[in-house]
Amino acid sequence: MPENGQSRRAVQGFGPQSKVREVVVAMGAKGTELLKKHGYDLGEGFVDVLSQYQTLEHAARTERLRDLDGLLEELNSAS
Repeated sequence: MPENGQSRRAVQGFGPQSKVREVVVAMGAKGTELLKKHGYDLGEGFVDVLSQYQTLEHAARTERLRDLDGLLEELNSAS
């Protein structure tokens, strides 16, 4: 972790190839809330291990996520 306390992901920002897990780990409850707002339901305890490593782009293509561009804009403005 860099000296300023921010994770590398927060500095670089999120993109279509970011993984669902990266959003949750880097942003915590805010990331979970934004994913849910855009249609991605993590479920109870995020037990679906494979979906944790799904890219945001893949989630949008498979209709598990709505408005990828809007989500990325919100994630990057919140980080």
